[in-house]
Order: sequence, then structure tokens, then C-alpha cells
Amino acid sequence: MSVVNRAEKQRAGAEPGPSSTEWAAALAALHRGEAVGFPTETVWGLGVDAASSAAVAGLTRLKGRPPGKALQVCCASAAQARALAAPGQPLFEALCAHLPGPLTLVAHAAETCPAWLSVEGQVGVRVPDHPLILALLERWGGALATSSLNPAGQPSARNLAEAQGYGLASVLLGDSADHAAGLPSTVVDCTTGRVLRQGAFPLDALQPLLALAREQGA
Repeated sequence: MSVVNRAEKQRAGAEPGPSSTEWAAALAALHRGEAVGFPTETVWGLGVDAASSAAVAGLTRLKGRPPGKALQVCCASAAQARALAAPGQPLFEALCAHLPGPLTLVAHAAETCPAWLSVEGQVGVRVPDHPLILALLERWGGALATSSLNPAGQPSARNLAEAQGYGLASVLLGDSADHAAGLPSTVVDCTTGRVLRQGAFPLDALQPLLALAREQGA
């Protein structure tokens, strides 16, 4: 497993963050269909090429997840997230204004959304609010199918030591300075206006919008 060590770079007087060699290693791993680990503002994540059905299936096996259980699709921007969702979904469009952030939006999938990213015609998208994963997404140039960095049924990794301990990622883009909050993203079903999981995103400001969506049948 390759690990970026920002602390060593800082002691050496170099700029913090992955080097060009380390970025290349992460991108090469994604091209091979392997999983790359990274910190987010919620928990450490594990991602693969969202455009590869084989890579997505491999991530499910790696984590020991039940087949058919949806993965998040991490995007670099709200515009990229919108491209995966079918048009004409007012609540989804409204909540996209709160991205990036610890918020996962479940919406009807676009016709062009790959079948392996959706479950029963729905897709869950997220734009994380962490500079490292956003930089990875921008360098990759596409979306990543992601999940928390942990085997199914185990606690999510919150720091480098926990991420290393699970040994799931071929490359870890992060170091001991990256401490995640430990709360997962809040998940909102934009097709019904219901909160599927309360997490790190505060819902107080959204409740009127969610209530209206439920009244109107989303």
C-alpha cells in the first residue's frame, strides 16, 4: 500500500499534499480498476472508477457488501452530479445548491447513467467538501463510485491509522493530519422528500423544503 505522508514533506520544507509521483500512482491504480483511499469531511472514503462496471463490482467484493446495495457516486461539482440524474426533479435541483458538503442526494437516474451505479432506477450522488478528494476527482476527470473505508459491518475509518489498518486501498492519499469528523453524510431521498440517514449535514434549514416536497409528492 502506498501512503502519502504530508508530515514528512512539511519537515523537509516541501509543500504539503501529494507529489506528482503520488498523484500518478493514485490515477494509475484507478485506471487498473483498483480502490484508492482518501479523507473526506465526514469519514475516510474508498473509491474506484465509476465508469467501470468491473471496478464497481470489485469494490463491492472488497468491502464484503451485499450485491445490489447502492454505492455513492462522488462528483467534482454539482454540475457533474446533475448529469447523473434525470431532469425535472425540483427537490434534487434545489438541494444541489448545498453542494459541496456532507450531503448525499438520491434521485431518479438519468437514462445515460450507467446501470451499475443505480439501484431500481435511482442513483445517490455526493460532492464532498475536502480539498484532497476534490483534487483527485478533478485530476481523474470523471466520477468515482465510493463507500466508506471499512469492511462491511466495521466502523468507518476516521484517520490514517484506521485506514491503514483495514488494508483495503492500493493507494492512500492522506496522512496523519487528515482527521475526519466520523459522521457519515446525510442522505436525502429527493424522490420522496425523506431523510434516509441523518448525518453530518444539519437539516434545520432544509426541513421546510423537505416538508413541501412530501406534501407535493416530491
